[in-house]
Amino acid sequence: MIATWIRKLLPALSMCFAAMSASAWPTQPVTLVVPYTPGTGIDIVARQLAARLPAALGQPVTVENLAGASGNIGSEKVARAKPDGHTLLVQVNTLVMNKSLFKTLSYDPVADFEPITLTSWGTLLLVANPNVQPAATVSDVVGAAKAKPGQLTYATPGVGTPHHLAMALLLQRTGTDMLHVPYKGTAGAVTDLLGGRIDFMFLPMHVALPQIQAGKLKAIAAGSPKRLSQLPDVPTLAEAKVPDNVDLWYGVLAPKGTPADIVNRINQEIGKILKHPEVAQAFASQGMVPETSTPGEFGALIARDAQRWAEVVKKGNITAE
Repeated sequence: MIATWIRKLLPALSMCFAAMSASAWPTQPVTLVVPYTPGTGIDIVARQLAARLPAALGQPVTVENLAGASGNIGSEKVARAKPDGHTLLVQVNTLVMNKSLFKTLSYDPVADFEPITLTSWGTLLLVANPNVQPAATVSDVVGAAKAKPGQLTYATPGVGTPHHLAMALLLQRTGTDMLHVPYKGTAGAVTDLLGGRIDFMFLPMHVALPQIQAGKLKAIAAGSPKRLSQLPDVPTLAEAKVPDNVDLWYGVLAPKGTPADIVNRINQEIGKILKHPEVAQAFASQGMVPETSTPGEFGALIARDAQRWAEVVKKGNITAE
């Protein structure tokens, strides 16, 4: 009878211990590592969280920007951090792209993290200089590229960036070819696109929208699953018979081995924050839409995305090194 009583008691004891573990966390300040410079979209996400998490956690929350190596410096720091929930990574989907782009990483961008939650989605728009003819639709672009293989140009902020892989995916899916012109950052690429020295580019919605509204760029397709409220007349890639989207996801991760109860607690607290209207407004300024997920859902998304971009990188023979 004693053994039966103990067996019945064990599940309750396990739940108690898990609750005690989560309630004891955090015991010190929490650091949100952003592997990019201040002012970027992912930095905006981190600072919105850092401003509101202390009220729920009872500890200070700071943002540490560790830019460099396409996000690998900051990401590696978190991968090597103690898995106790006090050092977290705020990242964009370049994390999974880097797994295929870099051949000599000292950490695994996918296996070395515990997914916590999505925070938001951002949209990339396929845009063209208005003088490119014909370029009103994706079909126009595909037809022009097939008529002049390798002669039309597209710009990116650099090799292996989301902008680059988005275009590589589009060209692979449509069997077309264009000349890739990589820049060191977005500003120079946009300047040449506006000046007519470049034909096409994928740009984040918040960067492209003012130029589209001013008539300086032509919107061809949205990389999102659904049409954008800001540009309701612009079709999605899927509507243009390209069976994919190239949205950017943003999310929070912890070092591998972080206890599940701590991961779930962080997930719940971030989920509450993402419901704030002020947060949605701050995200909108960067072309992002808040969205939460369970840790499992985020993990499944990461796995799917890692496979998809690995295929694009391999087929395009793309390397960031």
